[in-house]
Amino acid sequence: MNTIKKLFFLLLLLNFVPGNVFAAQISVSFDRNPVSLDESFQIIFTANDTPDNDPDFSPLEQDFEILGQSQSSNSSWINGQSSKTIQWTLNVMAKHPGSLIVPVVKFGDDVSQPANILVTQATANKAVDTDDDLFLEVDAAPQSPYVQSQVLYTVRLYRRVEIAQAGLNEPELSDAVIEKLGDDSNYNTQINGVNYLVTERKYSIFPQKSGSLTIKPLMLTAEVVANTRPNFNGFFNSQMTKTKKISSKSVTLDVKPAPATFTGRHWLSAEQLVLKEEWSGDNQQMKVGEPLTRTLTLLAKGTTVGQLPELNVGKIDDRLKTYPDQPVLREQKKPEGLIAFREEKIAVIPSKAGFYKLPAIEIPWFNSQSQKMEIAKIPETTITALEAPGAQQAPVTPVAPAAVQQPKKAEESTPITTQPQQQNTWLWVAIFLASGWLATLAYFLIKRPVKKPVAEKNEQEIRLEDSVKSLKKACADNNAVAAKDALLAWGRQKYITRDGVYAASQSGTGAANAASLGAIAELSDARLRDEILHLNQVLYGKTTEPDLQWQGKKLFQAFVENKAREKIAVTDDDKLEPLYRL
Repeated sequence: MNTIKKLFFLLLLLNFVPGNVFAAQISVSFDRNPVSLDESFQIIFTANDTPDNDPDFSPLEQDFEILGQSQSSNSSWINGQSSKTIQWTLNVMAKHPGSLIVPVVKFGDDVSQPANILVTQATANKAVDTDDDLFLEVDAAPQSPYVQSQVLYTVRLYRRVEIAQAGLNEPELSDAVIEKLGDDSNYNTQINGVNYLVTERKYSIFPQKSGSLTIKPLMLTAEVVANTRPNFNGFFNSQMTKTKKISSKSVTLDVKPAPATFTGRHWLSAEQLVLKEEWSGDNQQMKVGEPLTRTLTLLAKGTTVGQLPELNVGKIDDRLKTYPDQPVLREQKKPEGLIAFREEKIAVIPSKAGFYKLPAIEIPWFNSQSQKMEIAKIPETTITALEAPGAQQAPVTPVAPAAVQQPKKAEESTPITTQPQQQNTWLWVAIFLASGWLATLAYFLIKRPVKKPVAEKNEQEIRLEDSVKSLKKACADNNAVAAKDALLAWGRQKYITRDGVYAASQSGTGAANAASLGAIAELSDARLRDEILHLNQVLYGKTTEPDLQWQGKKLFQAFVENKAREKIAVTDDDKLEPLYRL
């Protein structure tokens, strides 16, 4: 009877629980934004749980024409927790240009969030020969960027024929960092009344020097399915194809140097930048000897992770012990550009009670959208350190003289003559036990094997860090000879194993020859390789005063970015899927 009452009471409580507590969260996204009026695009509704009912997409028909829709679901089980997502993908075209709102869509009692998309006017009378069944279009924005600023390079393949297979080469530009952004997108469009299927691919390009730079034309090789009559000589008809090659136009960038109005020591160009600070506890009530972790985070849109500067560089009070972790570096590739992330964690331990000031952190950067210099800043931080609770009892320890007076009091009140003998006996026992413990400790110290691999590993890591510091200083001083020596020292430590044998690189090239700048360049990524080869040319060319002509800033930036990419190790973008599969 009691069980029935409990169940009834539970059901009664559930009736009073608001319905939105268990509502599914439904978000809205697009495959690209903005879009043109004559292009189809996808609106994607994603629910984190099964919604109350099927969706009603009729409110969209006011501004959008729904061409088709599909549904998919995904379930996962991670660390004992189950999760489920359901997606509805609508292929639509806008009915008019402007900033359009995707309205709230009802899924029974559940509803989606509204979202905005920018629809631009259709391109009229596009300069395209509509007799072409297949052609490439490329564009870059902006075409007059500042050095190391992001340029969005877009490739579009237009086709109205079936393709069995296709291959497209990558964009090439000397003195630039090039990154592919996300997956290819597919949509339909009309050009001069002719329908085309479009496959779009985007890249981020960061030119590393000013001047006129030209992106070479892209070349597409495609196997186009030919419309042929059936062959009745065979039981099955094989698909007939013909090879077709097409190329794009070249694109020239007019790259501008950093403006003279930029007064920061480290040139950093980005579209957006956020700098923030977090503490693991209350920094106004720190305890002496107890650590708190300070987390510094820098998030920038439209730049590479190698361009982000160090954050924890200010001088701190010597009474504060600081222990920084290795920085966390990440890059995220979005259709609208690259997003770079840097995080530094520092354990702070005060050694004495008092008030301390941490210096302000200022990151000057150039806003490529407003074309102005800005400063991201964390103001000066004041922390308060208090004595630990146990520390106040420490002065009580000198009360020991009271214990010295006890024997006198004991002699007056208790005439026991055996106490000195007991004290002597315990003294000799303690000496005997201590001697045995020391002998055992000495034995194990003598017999314990020396862990050479660990010592050698630690020593190797220390030497590796020292060589990086030397390289940083040499590049800051524009000392080409010192930079060469530091690079060679770094190469020897980087590719050496515990046994003193040089390891082989991933490409299969033995690193045993990493005793020259050319060999180290072969083991580096494209940008660092170019900078090392440039240093090699400066040192061993015909110039007699290399230090006066060589600038080390680019080399160290490429070196830092090379290390960051090794840590990121994103393998998904190593191989690009063929265009015809998407």
